[in-house]
Amino acid sequence: MTSDQSDDSLHIFDDLAHGIEDKELASGKPWHILIVDDDPGVHNATVFAMQDIRIDGRPLHFLHAHSGQEALELVRNDDDIAVAILDVVMENESAGLDLVRNIRRDLGRSEMRIILRTGQPGYAPEMRVIREYDINDYKTKSELTRVRLLTTLTTAVRSYDQLRTIIIGRHGLKSIVDAAPVLFSNRDVAGFAAAAVSSAEKILGRTSADIALCAHRASYGSHLDQPPYYVIGACNGYARHLGRPLNDLGNAAALVERAVAVRQNEVAGKDAAFFIASTESAPAVLLVSTEAGLTPAEEQLLAVYCVNIGVGLENAGLIADLSFSAYSDRLTRLPNRVGYVARVDDHLRSGERGWTMALIDIDHFSELNDALGHQKGDQLLLSVAQRLSASLLPKMTLARVGGDVFGLLGPDDALDPVQLMDHFRRPFSVGEYSLPIQATIGLTRLDEASGSDGIDLLKATNIALNRAKSGDRGRWHYYTTDMATATRSRLDLLHELRLAVEHQRGLELHYQPQIELVSGRVIGAEALIRWRDSDGNFIRPDLFISLAEYSGLIVDLGAWVFETAVNELRHWDSAGLSGVRMAINVSLVQFRDPQFLPRLRAALDRTGIAPDRIELEITESVAMLDAETVITILTELKTMGIQIAIDDFGTGFSSLAYLHRLPIDRLKIDRAFVRDLGSTRASGASIAQTVISLGQSLGLSIIAEGIETDEQAQLLMNLGCPLAQGFLYSKPVDSATFISWWKARQPT
Repeated sequence: MTSDQSDDSLHIFDDLAHGIEDKELASGKPWHILIVDDDPGVHNATVFAMQDIRIDGRPLHFLHAHSGQEALELVRNDDDIAVAILDVVMENESAGLDLVRNIRRDLGRSEMRIILRTGQPGYAPEMRVIREYDINDYKTKSELTRVRLLTTLTTAVRSYDQLRTIIIGRHGLKSIVDAAPVLFSNRDVAGFAAAAVSSAEKILGRTSADIALCAHRASYGSHLDQPPYYVIGACNGYARHLGRPLNDLGNAAALVERAVAVRQNEVAGKDAAFFIASTESAPAVLLVSTEAGLTPAEEQLLAVYCVNIGVGLENAGLIADLSFSAYSDRLTRLPNRVGYVARVDDHLRSGERGWTMALIDIDHFSELNDALGHQKGDQLLLSVAQRLSASLLPKMTLARVGGDVFGLLGPDDALDPVQLMDHFRRPFSVGEYSLPIQATIGLTRLDEASGSDGIDLLKATNIALNRAKSGDRGRWHYYTTDMATATRSRLDLLHELRLAVEHQRGLELHYQPQIELVSGRVIGAEALIRWRDSDGNFIRPDLFISLAEYSGLIVDLGAWVFETAVNELRHWDSAGLSGVRMAINVSLVQFRDPQFLPRLRAALDRTGIAPDRIELEITESVAMLDAETVITILTELKTMGIQIAIDDFGTGFSSLAYLHRLPIDRLKIDRAFVRDLGSTRASGASIAQTVISLGQSLGLSIIAEGIETDEQAQLLMNLGCPLAQGFLYSKPVDSATFISWWKARQPT
């Protein structure tokens, strides 16, 4: 070695480099360089030659091994070794190559750059070995001057950095792809946030990173006002802040707020806040804190990953919102019907006894809602909910199970109906109004009900509520098993009635004659529906007609009655009963049917029966519908030539001024007043006299129904009533019997 090379040689005395590898260097994460050589002087000379050297602004940190086995342990324990400079020949001739094989094949460290050096050129490996073992450079010790060593290290370090970036990127992208199914399979926000943080940790490959996902409450379906942001997912150092407001994070909170304000990622030293945009107005932020800060590659990976978080968080928020809508009422924030049933099911599973469920129906709410407007109606519902909530024990449930129906679940003694009614003794304040509200309540003691789940028990309680509503409002009723039996019977009857109407099975018309009192002449008949069950027994009309009206079957049933009755007139004409009038009852539901008038016209056209032989009987409840609608329809009927009678007159509350406007032909005195004609009470005769006088003053004919005695008939005739019908003359009979009865009355 020449003198001009001595300063650049690695043959440097040991004591010159003592302790240099432990020196604290300037800031910047150091490159880890592994020196593997069984000669201590080589270690010292290499460190001394590279002291204070920085590659791409980062210092060098040397690791030392004096054998292949020692080097292998260092590599296992340090995953950030950039370059290994190792001797080919150490404890044996193949020690260096054996170490390379272990690093590449066993440990899989393909990114680490390996530089072989030897003081014996004869031991140089063949090119095939260099390629096979992925050896990146080969030098003799005499070649590695200070300058050449620096050049070789710089090249190797930069190569390592590029490979490391590629590998990290590939690993990170794979982690992002792998995380997607986990993220998007989480249906709740809490589960999603936990998966998002865990996946971010895997992408970084650092188990020590502190990660927190911060979101606005509006992003995940909650609508509370304060605070706006809080930690919904966290790990490691931030785990203790989970569920806490954003400001609980201390100084890091300012970085999150800044990222939200500028709507972009923000980095401050070891902390990084990644802005997560979404279609929602309120975004989220992924906060990451590490000991050494993030590399540019890691920042890019997390930025890409946050796109997935944004989509997933929005989906989770929508699902949370849907879940809220599925189980909660938007207006009152109480459980809805589904949520209420779920609470009942939960209670049943607990096995606790002595509980009651109740349904509270606000009487006449629809009328109040229409009168005051929906906004005031909503305020009333909120006011009711607040008053009921104030009386609840902590473990009780209050729900809004319908538009104006609240559900309660609690211990028997806490759901006393009298106490519940007391909540409605005081008026409710709604804006400038003080509204006196009445409620009807149905209750079920769970221990006494046979229902096996919340749905069954809700049905039972609804049966009790309907029973309470069937009388005067403002009452309460407990469910009993006989109610269920009655309800089931009604449902069975409704099913049979539907089949009867659809197939016209078991339906009959019976006819009760209408008589002119003075002459005894038959002037008409009232058509009355009858229905036989499968055993041939008649079912009471008051049972099935109310069911038909409730279910809407009355429309088709009424159409069948009209068609059959009009056809019967044609049959009677052929039998010699020409000129007889047919009275047909029309219900409120039929009157509201838009096809009502067209069906009447079609039936008359098909049969050729004169319209003036048809009299439609409507009750006062129909007559008291919307005035203009009623008058329009009645006028149309009168134009067609059909006659109109008000049935059961005197039992309703029709206004005389309103009655005067109706285009009607006849008033029908209710049987209740006729029944009192022969009694000691004079009220029946007085009302009958009033109706007759009213009819005469309005130019209307009068007919009395329910005549059972000659005395009643005579009294009505004396009062001036011209027409009558009742059992005195004939009960309702089928067509053949009616014809025979009529013929028997004819003079011989």
